[in-house]
Amino acid sequence: MGASDFANLPHIGESVRRKEDYRFLTGSGQYTDDINLANQRCAVFVRSPHAHAAVRSIDTSRADAMPGVARVFTGKDIEGKMNSLPCGWLITSTDGQPMKEPPHPVLAQGKVRYVGDQVAMVVADTLEQARNAAEAVDVEYDVLPAVVDVRDAKSATALHDAAPDNHCYKWAIGDKAAVDAVFAGAARVSKISLTNNRLVPNAMEPRAAIGSYSRANDEYVLYVSNQNPHVERLLMTAFVLGLPEHKVRVIAPDVGGGFGSKIFLYAEDVALTWASKELNCAIKWTADRSEAFLTDAHGRDHASEAEMAMDADGKFLALRVHTDANLGAYLSTFSTAVPTILYATLLAGQYTTPQVYVEVDAWFTNTSPVDAYRGAGRPEATYLLERLVTRCAWDLGLGQDEIRRRNFITTFPYQTPVALQYDVGDYGAAMDKAQALAEVDGFGARRAASEAKGMKRGLGYSSYIEACGIAPSNIAGALGARAGLFECGEIRVHPTGSVTVFTGSHSHGQGHETTFAQVVAARLGIPVDNVAVVHGDTGRVPFGMGTYGSRSISVGGAAIMRALDKIETKAKKIAAHLMEAADTDIEFSGGEFRVKGTDKKVPFGQVALTAYVPHNYPLDKLEPGLNETAFYDPVNFTFPAGTYICEVEIDPATGAVRIDRFTAVDDFGTIINPMIVEGQVHGGLVQGIGQALMENCVYDKDTGQLLTGSLMDYALPRFDDVPNFQLDTICTPCTHNPLGTKGCGEAGAIGSPPAVINAVLDALKDIGVKDLDMPASPSRVWQAIQSARA
Repeated sequence: MGASDFANLPHIGESVRRKEDYRFLTGSGQYTDDINLANQRCAVFVRSPHAHAAVRSIDTSRADAMPGVARVFTGKDIEGKMNSLPCGWLITSTDGQPMKEPPHPVLAQGKVRYVGDQVAMVVADTLEQARNAAEAVDVEYDVLPAVVDVRDAKSATALHDAAPDNHCYKWAIGDKAAVDAVFAGAARVSKISLTNNRLVPNAMEPRAAIGSYSRANDEYVLYVSNQNPHVERLLMTAFVLGLPEHKVRVIAPDVGGGFGSKIFLYAEDVALTWASKELNCAIKWTADRSEAFLTDAHGRDHASEAEMAMDADGKFLALRVHTDANLGAYLSTFSTAVPTILYATLLAGQYTTPQVYVEVDAWFTNTSPVDAYRGAGRPEATYLLERLVTRCAWDLGLGQDEIRRRNFITTFPYQTPVALQYDVGDYGAAMDKAQALAEVDGFGARRAASEAKGMKRGLGYSSYIEACGIAPSNIAGALGARAGLFECGEIRVHPTGSVTVFTGSHSHGQGHETTFAQVVAARLGIPVDNVAVVHGDTGRVPFGMGTYGSRSISVGGAAIMRALDKIETKAKKIAAHLMEAADTDIEFSGGEFRVKGTDKKVPFGQVALTAYVPHNYPLDKLEPGLNETAFYDPVNFTFPAGTYICEVEIDPATGAVRIDRFTAVDDFGTIINPMIVEGQVHGGLVQGIGQALMENCVYDKDTGQLLTGSLMDYALPRFDDVPNFQLDTICTPCTHNPLGTKGCGEAGAIGSPPAVINAVLDALKDIGVKDLDMPASPSRVWQAIQSARA
């Protein structure tokens, strides 16, 4: 079945209410912290109060003697019994050498490298006893100088012996000589320097895990708030603990948000699993919000310089970029891929720039590890490029829309100079629709009205593109991935005609239980309520790669479609047997099998029952049952794209920025459930606006202490910080997956930050404000206005 046929099936494009919402709204969801096992104890981690220090000694004697304490584990207890945490993506430097990959211990081995680094684990009968004992663990430190700013890392005290200059790798893509030659002869050059601010993920549910062990069968079970349980198990068993995979079961129950921060294998998960055998009991740990701020993998944190070479008419000729990327204290699971493969390859954007050269230096600092956060490299690329494109427009006296239209890609497929090939798109149509929806023609009158009140009004554009469904595995492997990037789906048809779907994708707010059910119901012609979706349990679902990178429907959904193809093929043979026809003469649609050219037909339910009650059944030619599994490895990324337009009003007396209007027009290809897609875009927009206007993770430059370590200091957007969004879509179906889908979960967070900042700068440019880094908080905006006026 082709993508165009699929898009016309019943249930596709319908805003079916989310099946999973009832249990969440009634408090019946089951998150990791809701689970309590027999013979369960509690764990508390002793964490470093210093950003950089040698550990002189750890005295656990007082803690060991306290009531209820089962054991206090330190780095000495695990030494030689497990490996360090692995990095899942190997980057090769420009000199041909592999990246520096220092050990990432589960518990500190002689040194701590950021505030929150785990030094010991206390296990006790109750949480209160564990907390009290943790406070009694006496650790002596020799404090060392710390570095938190990526621009200072090169000259700072080394964090790791393996990286004496704190440099992890230098990576590049593009033809440097060709780009330099274009710049030498360019009529116009625009430049920009900016910082992409560090963010703390702040999922509603903090990280949690329960490790348990059964002596009866020598097997472990880990309950964990995680986005990809099979990957968690693979990394923990094969790389860290050296256990046979079948001896470890990982269960990720309901997960209250992840945004990328729950993709990774964390030290706490390993420590709990290993210690559960040592103590022969289940051990539970749930992070409090302060721990989450300190130890969850953070996002973004780039310092970049970029310049665009143009002809006299504003046609882009070449782009040159240098980025310093902050990796934090250790390499997290996919940290090295974010500022390279997922970032630099998107810097062509929607434009026909013939030459692009990108150079990335990655550094270790005394901060929490940095890894994928909603968008993972794509927001950083879009922010840099779209800020630069708007700067180009203003330098040439052109409108933000005009310079984009002059450089849009209009023919497909299109091979970019940074490796990716876009299969399809219509960027002009997205901008047309966005401008109409945003009522851009009336902006002049609205600006005049604001000026009359003493306010400043600005309009900002962002035309983003992202690469989703990271693939294919062989290309990703050649680029350094240490895992496959396929997905698996199993379709189990029951005798009554109902269906259970087992998927390697994982839902943590995306609505998979509804969307995947719609896909199956549409193909088989059955009610959506007759389809159940199972995910998140390595003991039940086939091996899959989980959910991240907006891949679930395009990769996980495609695997399900392939399994449905197999179901249909076998079901046609059963139907042919029932109607005494050749299976080549059987057609299937609307839940019925028909013999071509006749009125003979049997419903899907009858075929399902016959598969399991094979009376008078050709057992020599056809097996009983109706259950199929399929794997899908994409041949290319998918490429969602769109144009966002933000309109702000600023009070120059206070610097307060109010978003008055925000318009987003996206191309997600085929849309399964418009309501769910709209919700995903809303969430992404709020997160992107949060980064643009208020969110900022700040460390003290001298001590390395996290200054924004709570919601008292780290501002998250609230309902009254955002306007009513104006949303719409266009559709150019993906050409290489059977659903025509592209992915939607990250788009809002990718496209919105540059639209907001471009709008702020548009409002202030007549005052003389030429640049501003995120977040555009009232104090920053006010200071920029005062500096410009001075």
